[in-house]
Amino acid sequence: MDGQSRRAVLAALGSAGAAAVAGCVGTGQRRVRTLVAGSLQAAASETLQRRTGPELAVEAHGSVHAARLVAEGKRDPDVLALADPALFDRLLSTPWYAVVASNELALAYNPETSGGRIVRDAETWTAPLTRADVSLGRTDPDLDPLGYRTRFALELAGKRQDRPELAAAVLRPDQRYPETQLLAQFETGSIDAAFVYRSMAVERGYPYRSLPPAVNLGDPKHAETYATVQYELPDGTVARGAPIEYAATRRADDGATVAVFETVLAGEWVRQHGFTARDEYPRMEGDVPNGVGG
Repeated sequence: MDGQSRRAVLAALGSAGAAAVAGCVGTGQRRVRTLVAGSLQAAASETLQRRTGPELAVEAHGSVHAARLVAEGKRDPDVLALADPALFDRLLSTPWYAVVASNELALAYNPETSGGRIVRDAETWTAPLTRADVSLGRTDPDLDPLGYRTRFALELAGKRQDRPELAAAVLRPDQRYPETQLLAQFETGSIDAAFVYRSMAVERGYPYRSLPPAVNLGDPKHAETYATVQYELPDGTVARGAPIEYAATRRADDGATVAVFETVLAGEWVRQHGFTARDEYPRMEGDVPNGVGG
């Protein structure tokens, strides 16, 4: 079955499951606990909720932090969706998961500030990054894949431009914000530009500069190049450069959770938010239970 046909079948299954449990929602059935990467917050709480019958209880954090909450027993979600499939193996030892979407890095800017306009008009995307009159925002690499992927992009750009000092020259501790609050800093005037996923800029309607495919971590053709960079997390695990992908797993098997997860697998809930659902998705990894993603 090709990717398009598979997604159509999954979408139909998700709709059927949602319809089957819709009559139970609002009559005492618990909400489906859904813990997601910060960049998935709007897609989950808005579009995924609209496409499913069961009511969702959506919580969003940077994916490293979210995975640690689960690993430490502080959260017990029915559905878990993270912005780096490797976290399921490194931090959680999850028996199976499904890769459902991809993304790429971009440099969003605020066209209402002078610094934002400098980013917009610069000859190259890296040119304004070390200027004192341009304030940047990013996320914490110790809590969030977007944070370490920002470092990866700068390190890859430094290699391409023969500027090995580029990442160190750009990155400062005072640039860090939680992923769910990063673009809100545009409204407060705290920053002029931010390293984001393309989907985040699309959702919020902010203009952005695209990064070269060899740098943006969004093109599988450059996987070998991406693999030349890495970042060590505080617990000693190592995040390695790779094409950006999002993965999800189901941790409960009641009817409501199954219905929600089938909709997650179909991929349409992320597409309108600026994510990419490739033809080969969902790609199942690990010891997948019978009937999941079939």
